Amino acid sequence: MLLTIPELLNAAQLQKIHETLANATFVDGTLSAGFAAARVKHNQELQPDPERMQRLIRILMASLGHHPTFRFGALPHRVADPIFARYTKGMAYGDHVDDPIMGSTGPRFRTDVSMTIFLNPPEAYAGGELVVRTPFGEQRVKLPAGHAVIYPSASLHQVAEVQSGERLVALTWIQSYVRDPAKRELLYELNLAREHLLKEAPGSETTGHVDRSYANLLRMWSDL
Repeated sequence: MLLTIPELLNAAQLQKIHETLANATFVDGTLSAGFAAARVKHNQELQPDPERMQRLIRILMASLGHHPTFRFGALPHRVADPIFARYTKGMAYGDHVDDPIMGSTGPRFRTDVSMTIFLNPPEAYAGGELVVRTPFGEQRVKLPAGHAVIYPSASLHQVAEVQSGERLVALTWIQSYVRDPAKRELLYELNLAREHLLKEAPGSETTGHVDRSYANLLRMWSDL
C-alpha cells in the first residue's frame, strides 16, 4: 500500500525545520549506503550533529505520534531516527530496495515501511519524483511541503533526477506490528470503516462486529 499522509507537518514546524537546517553541513549520501545502494545513490545527507538532530527529531516524532493516518497505516512498533537528504541539479537515486535490517548504532530493527516527508514545495524543483514500482505500475509521487508518503520497504523505488532547484526531504523507516503489507492494508481499510461506524452508529450491532473484528485481526496478525 502506497499511502499519502497530508499535512504531517504544519507551516510553523516546516519553518522550524528549515531554520534548524540553515547553514548545516551536508555530505555525500553514499557514506550511509550499503554496497548495492551506493552504486546508484547520488545525493547529499545532513552530517551527523547530535544537538541539531535532537531538535529535528522532536519536531518529527511529535507529529508522527499524533497523526492518525500514520498510526493506522503503518501500525508502528519502532521508528528509525530520520535522515535528511538534499538533491540538487543532476542528483538522483536509482532503483533500489531499502536495507531489510537497520540500526547499526543502536537497537537493530526490521524495515517494513519506508517514509518520505517532503520539506519544500514541488515548484521549488523540477524532476525529483519518488517513483515506486507497485503491482499496478509505477507510482510517481511529488507532494506539497509537509506532506508525506509511506510504502512497503521491499518495494523497488527510485528518486528521479532533479533537473533544477533543490529537493529536500526527511526519510525514516518503520518496523510495523504487522509485517505483511497486504494485512496492513486490510487493517487500514477496515479501520476506516470502523471509525465511520463508531461515529455514525456507535450503538449498533454492526459497529460492534466491525470493532471486534478489527481488534481481533490485529491481535491475530501482530508480531508481538
